[in-house]
Amino acid sequence: MPNYVLQEMSEEMGAGKKKVYPRMQTYSLHDFDTVVRHMHEYSGSFSEGAIRGVLDALVTTMKNWMPLGHSIKIDGLGVFSLSLGFDTSTPSEASAAQKQNDSDTADEPRTKYRRVCITGIRFKPDPKLLEQMNKEATFERTEKDVVVPRKPGDSRDERIRKALDVIDRQGYMTLSDYAIATSQTRSSASKDLRQLATDPTTGITTRGSHSHKVWIRSTNDDKTSE
Repeated sequence: MPNYVLQEMSEEMGAGKKKVYPRMQTYSLHDFDTVVRHMHEYSGSFSEGAIRGVLDALVTTMKNWMPLGHSIKIDGLGVFSLSLGFDTSTPSEASAAQKQNDSDTADEPRTKYRRVCITGIRFKPDPKLLEQMNKEATFERTEKDVVVPRKPGDSRDERIRKALDVIDRQGYMTLSDYAIATSQTRSSASKDLRQLATDPTTGITTRGSHSHKVWIRSTNDDKTSE
């Protein structure tokens, strides 16, 4: 049975008002091979090779068409569309920003010198999918008390231990997982993880980016690359 915890929304998210929301507990990350295997088990009539080919074709279609301004709709699943933002991470952007600081005028906005890039993919699920999942899912609360984010009271070593416990239990750790495990706000947890992931002695590194970013145990290859 799927489980959830009740978590109090942090102050920066709740506009000063205390709000409580349910958060689902995740226990594993199904990778591509696992998804293909499950799809084969459910369908029966399609080989794993055929399923891989279809999924690869879908990814290729999304990569080719979405940057041109097209959204992708899959009946029964939902709609995928791109999120855009400003990229100021490159040296050229930094120098352009400095140039703007030196020559700002009212009719030359700062955004003129910034490169626009893709920051993520939005997904809007098909209402029928949510309806079907709600008919089949029953959630059970695992914690009696509401999880209240606060500044970390644990030592750095204790926070590392808790992070590694989460990673070992489910194979990876999200920002929310770490915030709950260490009773921090998402903002504080994010800053804390940024420091931990850059220290090779913690045994923690990252995979993915933006909304798909997770933390995992570092390998020898990760340490070598650093």
